[in-house]
Amino acid sequence: MDIEHWRNQIDELNQNLLKLLNERASCALEIGKIKHATGKPIYAPDRETKILNRIKELNQGPLSHEAAQRIFRQIIDESRRLEQDLGDHED
Repeated sequence: MDIEHWRNQIDELNQNLLKLLNERASCALEIGKIKHATGKPIYAPDRETKILNRIKELNQGPLSHEAAQRIFRQIIDESRRLEQDLGDHED
């Protein structure tokens, strides 16, 4: 298979990843609404640790555990930002 085949594979995967990331973001927004309504803090360090540990358990490579966790840490940060922005717009 040539490079174009692999690039097409990557393009398709990127499209799927973006769809899944936006679905995840929608879930985070719903969680943010619940947190704001119940007065719970946006940042939940225990939950973040649990997610990152689970990513390490699930990871089968070729990404290193550290690389996978860095990617998910960024995803979590962006989700938290969405939740925070939700609260900022309620005033």
